[in-house]
This record gives sequence, structure tokens and C-alpha cells, in this order.
Amino acid sequence: MAEPSKEQRRIALVTGASRGIGRAAALALARAGCHIVALARTVGGLEELDDAIKRDGGSATLVPADLTDFSALDRLGAAIAKRWGRLDVFIGNAGLLGPITPLGHVEPAAWDRVMAVNVTANWRLLRAVDTSLRAAEHGRVVLVSSGAATACRAYWGPYSISKAALEALARTYAAETVTTPIRVMLVNPGPLRTAMRAEAMPGEDPTTLKTPQDLAPWFVKLTEPQWSETGKVFDFPREEIISR
Repeated sequence: MAEPSKEQRRIALVTGASRGIGRAAALALARAGCHIVALARTVGGLEELDDAIKRDGGSATLVPADLTDFSALDRLGAAIAKRWGRLDVFIGNAGLLGPITPLGHVEPAAWDRVMAVNVTANWRLLRAVDTSLRAAEHGRVVLVSSGAATACRAYWGPYSISKAALEALARTYAAETVTTPIRVMLVNPGPLRTAMRAEAMPGEDPTTLKTPQDLAPWFVKLTEPQWSETGKVFDFPREEIISR
């Protein structure tokens, strides 16, 4: 089968694409034939990702931006609509751990940033690309959540609460698009060998954990045209679909 041309490639927006889960997802989707719109703050990391994608014969558009620059997200949505007229895949991966401390000790500025990155930015992007997702033949959305969304452990307040809100956002969008070709999934990665995990669990041996590369093939599966589930969570540790 011939490789898809640049015009035929599915367009996939990936946030937090410069490292960790986002980078692994972007590489896997590029290898599956997608043109990657890679969003991250780190220019150097984006350029390294671009080099890796090109080595595999893929292509990418780099978007260096902070997710809290909401005007930039609006401009990105408009640029995607103008350039391609559609968005086939949106991977909302970027997130912040935030402070691990009692709720009464959380500084308002830290709370606001966690909510802005983990929740509001994903809503702003969905709002900005909604028309483009609806214009795609098989629009797919995957938002990266966490077991913390339901575990609600002591001292993990901002992160847990933001991920619970993210899951409500995904399920709401899934309900609003259930009669369209769009499908919306959440992913619980479980413990993976990432910088965020090392920050949260500094005494843990990272070699005992699975890697973002182990999870990456699932981003391809969850965004395939034939994927039919929506409004549910893919639990990677158990490799099963669950409803919450």
C-alpha cells in the first residue's frame, strides 16, 4: 500500500509533545502516518522531536507556546482550520503535578496554574478546534487523566481535583458529540517512567516502571477511524476500558 501524501495524512495535535508521554504519542502517531502539530513550551525539545519524526519519514508543525496563553490557543485553532480545514486527532497530554501539600497550604497562584494547564487549556483547545474536529471524517480526542482523579489521596488536592474536572470535561464533550463521528476517550497511564512521576515519587526506582513508549501504541489504537467507544477511560495498567 502506498504511503499517504502530505495532503492525505491525518492531522494530529499533541500537547506536551517535547518529552515524556506527549513525545512518545507524537512519534507513534507520526509513524502511523499522521502529520503532527506539536505543542510545547520547550523549543529545543520540539526541534529534537521534529528531527526524530523526519528521520522516520514523517512531518510536523512545531508550536512553541505556553498552555496558559489562551489567546495563542485560539490562534492555533484558527490556523489549523485555515491550513487544513479539519483536525483528525487531538491528544491533550500536557499537565502539571502542582504542590503536594494540604489544601489549606496551597498557594492560590499554584492552584490557578494547575487548573489553567490541566483543565482550562484543554477546554480552550477543544473550543478552538471543535469546528475542525467536526469537519474531520473521524475526529478523535484523547485526554490524559490519572488514577488520582478518583483516588483523592491526602495532599494531592490540586492534581486530583484538576484531573477529576478533566474527566468531566471529556465525558461532557463525548455526550455532546455522541451523534457525530467524533469519539472522545480518557487515558489513565498509571505509573510510568516520566519526569512528573519522579517528582511525585522521588524515592521510587524508575527501572521498575513501564515507559511512555510502552503506552504510545495505544494512542494510535484509540484514534483509529474504527474506534467506537466514547466517554470512557482506557486504563493502561489493566489494559481495559472502564466507565466512571
